[in-house]
Amino acid sequence: MERAGRSFRHSFYPAILEGFPMTTAPACPPHDARTDDGPRAGRTLAMWALALGGFGIGTTEFMAMGLLPEIATGLGVSEPSAGHIVSAYAAGVVVGAPLIATLTARVPRKTLLIALMVAFTIGNAATVLAPGYGALVVSRFVAGLPHGAYFGVAAIVAAHLAGRGQRARAVALVMMGLSVANVVGVPAASWLGIALGWRTAFGLVAIIGVVTVAAVAAWVPALSIPTTSARTELGALRRKQVWMTLAVAMIGFGGVFAVYTYISTTLTDVAGLPKSLVPVALMLFGLGMVLGNAVGGRLADRALVPGIFTTMGALGVLLAVFVVAVHNPYTALVMVFLLGAGCAAVGPGLQVRLMDVAADAQTLAASLHHAAFNLANAIGAAIGGAVIAAGLGYTAPAAAGVLLAAAGVLVFAIAVRMPADRVAPGEAVDTGGQ
Repeated sequence: MERAGRSFRHSFYPAILEGFPMTTAPACPPHDARTDDGPRAGRTLAMWALALGGFGIGTTEFMAMGLLPEIATGLGVSEPSAGHIVSAYAAGVVVGAPLIATLTARVPRKTLLIALMVAFTIGNAATVLAPGYGALVVSRFVAGLPHGAYFGVAAIVAAHLAGRGQRARAVALVMMGLSVANVVGVPAASWLGIALGWRTAFGLVAIIGVVTVAAVAAWVPALSIPTTSARTELGALRRKQVWMTLAVAMIGFGGVFAVYTYISTTLTDVAGLPKSLVPVALMLFGLGMVLGNAVGGRLADRALVPGIFTTMGALGVLLAVFVVAVHNPYTALVMVFLLGAGCAAVGPGLQVRLMDVAADAQTLAASLHHAAFNLANAIGAAIGGAVIAAGLGYTAPAAAGVLLAAAGVLVFAIAVRMPADRVAPGEAVDTGGQ
């Protein structure tokens, strides 16, 4: 594996990586989850249970955008006002990720996963029962609270189960639930919400939450992952490498969201795509995410730092090509698929790097990855809206996205040149190997 990593670096980044210090956590004794966490079939079921939770979270996060007209009509508010429920959910993610990861540091990981999915289910059930607009906004905030913490803890559990050399692929499998949600869950829930009322769509998500609770309870083993403390987890915030990796996520992902936020109008007004085919385009984006997760996980397991450079650089190139290709409906659809792949490919590597550079504060760091992802959503949407409002047209968000992706690569290049954070004796924990 090390030989493959050296070959990959020398093939792709001889100029960039020469002399860069590797700023990962100190090496730990190899851990093979097979020795104490059950047979391969049991581990596979455990990871699918974790992915099911990601599927439910991805469905509730993205389907709300497609149901805004129905929600607005049902509650008697304007569509922009109904859009505040999307912001409320994102705010819940940003607040909940660090808060929950810190306060639950001593809770066993399996117990915490179950508790997070119970909270997620309650939040979505409250959405179904919300009597009015104010209650709906609060329920969406509550539903968003467990989002980042769940993905962070699930990533750590998956990496622990997978063992040495397969951590990024395990993280990618958990994230696959989020990708598949865009292909299956969001269209299905949106159709259900339009046909039977928007509350039924959130009811479906609550049912998925109940099934996930049962699956995690039945299939995820009681793991030997050591718990920490609130003070230890907050130690992640003292590490420069954690902040630099989060900055890469916030900046680099912003380019995709600058495009995706306005993708419907871009496809109809610029590409000339019929409005009836926009849902097909969004499904293509989700299919691309499925592919990107798998590719990104393998690249990161082969060589983590070069893999992140590769995926971040490819994302910038795709955004640049999109500026030209979006003027034709056929090439536009191809590029939507590839943008989904490029976006998802970056995630597994960044998630694993956060776990590495956080030493024994992995839960907080891994959870903050998803808070950063949601901040990237907000940043990208704001920048995309600004360039459109300036009269630069609907291809301008992709052009701005190229600059954001390039900035993400630059920040990461600076990060890997920085010296590793000093870690006190006893802080390093088993991350499943480098």
